[in-house]
Amino acid sequence: MKNEIIKDKTFDEERALYASDGITVDTCRFDGPADGESAFKESRNIGVKNCFFNLRYPFWHDRNLTIEDSLMTENCRAALWYTQDAVIRGTKLHGIKALRECSDVRIEGCDIISPEFGWSVKDIVMKDCSAQSEYFMMRSERLSFDNVTLKGKYSFQYITDSELVGCNFDTKDAFWHAKNVVIKDSTIKGEYLAWYCEDVTFENCTIIGTQPLCYCKGLKLINCRMLDADLAFEKSEVEATILSPVISIKNPKSGMITVPEVSEIIMDDDEAKGRVVTSK
Repeated sequence: MKNEIIKDKTFDEERALYASDGITVDTCRFDGPADGESAFKESRNIGVKNCFFNLRYPFWHDRNLTIEDSLMTENCRAALWYTQDAVIRGTKLHGIKALRECSDVRIEGCDIISPEFGWSVKDIVMKDCSAQSEYFMMRSERLSFDNVTLKGKYSFQYITDSELVGCNFDTKDAFWHAKNVVIKDSTIKGEYLAWYCEDVTFENCTIIGTQPLCYCKGLKLINCRMLDADLAFEKSEVEATILSPVISIKNPKSGMITVPEVSEIIMDDDEAKGRVVTSK
C-alpha cells in the first residue's frame, strides 16, 4: 500500500483517481469544464480532507475511506454508493442520494441536505448530525443514531434492527413498516407516525401529531408524552404508558394503554379489544 499525499490540486477529468490505493488527498477541488464523474471509483485506503466536490459519483465501490471537513455540493449527486468501511466527519453532504447500498459507515458532525439519503444501507452510526431529506434511510438495517436532528418526509420507512437515542425528528409518515426498532429520549413530530410497524418501542419520547401509531404489532410506549394526538392506536397491538392527556384513542386491537386523561375513546369496532385505563 502506498502512502502518497496529493495536495492543492484540481481534478475535473473522468475517473481522475480511479482505483487508487493508499493516498491522502488534501485541499483539492473536483470541479471543472471536463465535468468528469467517478473520481475515486474502486479505490482503497483513501483519506480525504478539506476538499471540494462539485462532480457526480465520486466514491463508488470504495473500501477503507475517510472523508473530513469537506463539501459536496448539490451537483455532487450519489456521492457514496456500494462503499464499505467509511468514516465521514465535519462534512457537508448536499447532493441528492448521497449514501446508498453502503455498509459500516460512521458519520459524525455532518450537515446533510440530501433527498433519498441512506437507502438500503447497513451498520450505520450517525452522531451529532443535522439532516434535511425525503425518504431518509429507507430500507436500512442496523442504524445507531445519537443526537441527530432531521427535517423531512417519509423517513425511516422499512428500517430494521435499529436504535435511535436523543434525536429530534420533524418528519411525517416516519417509521412506516419499521421492525425491531427502539427510539429513546427523543422528540418525533409529524403526521401518521409509524403505521404498520412491528416490535417498535418508544421510551421517554415526546410524540407530536395527528393519527399516530396505527396498525402496529408489538408496539410499546414507555413513559412517553403525546401532544396533538387524535385517533391514536387504531388497529394496533399496544402496551403503552403515556404521561400526558391524549385527544382521542380509536379502536386499539389489543393490549393496554395507560393515560392520565383522554378526551374521547372511540370503540366502534367489534374486534377492538384493547383497554384504555385513565387516572381521571
